[in-house]
Amino acid sequence: MSLWSSEPEWLSLPQGRLLWCPTLFRDEADSWFGRLETEVPWQQHRLRLFGKIHDEPRLSCWMGELPYRYSGQLRQPVPWTPTVQAIRERVIDICRQEFNGVLLNLYRHGRDSMGWHADDEPELGQNPVIASVSLGATRRFLLRHRHSDQRRVLELGHGSLLVMAGEMQHHWQHALPKTTSATGRRINLTFRTVIH
Repeated sequence: MSLWSSEPEWLSLPQGRLLWCPTLFRDEADSWFGRLETEVPWQQHRLRLFGKIHDEPRLSCWMGELPYRYSGQLRQPVPWTPTVQAIRERVIDICRQEFNGVLLNLYRHGRDSMGWHADDEPELGQNPVIASVSLGATRRFLLRHRHSDQRRVLELGHGSLLVMAGEMQHHWQHALPKTTSATGRRINLTFRTVIH
């Protein structure tokens, strides 16, 4: 049996845990995707790399109750929209974890991406739980252990849920690479809890 089976299950990794639910939200996924495209105030953010300013290779929005600092910038939250609030409530029920913010990313095509990183900002606490809902085009999600050559690959499809927990953010990085394959638009919601 493959490590990444089609059944929802907690997967134990060295120094981390993943909950993988490939088709959990398939019945709501089309409706959610259509509403989020127009309901969310998407923004093109800029970042500084090696002294130069670049557009981030995706559109994004920080939504919730508190500001959040990542990629060297403090993002002020916009209020919850009805659709995001409904998705949040479903994710809270499944994870048994309160989330007070969500980073939404809109990947417009295969050239939009997210580089290697960990969600290890101090305001997320010691061992943050990050719950990721994927809608739209399927994209490859890569995981690599910081101190070994262990890697994992997941195909994040329309209506899937992936939860990273335990010591994951201390010992693993993740990325969504560019692809040359023809691919449509994808929306990803990563729910998290910001602590002051």
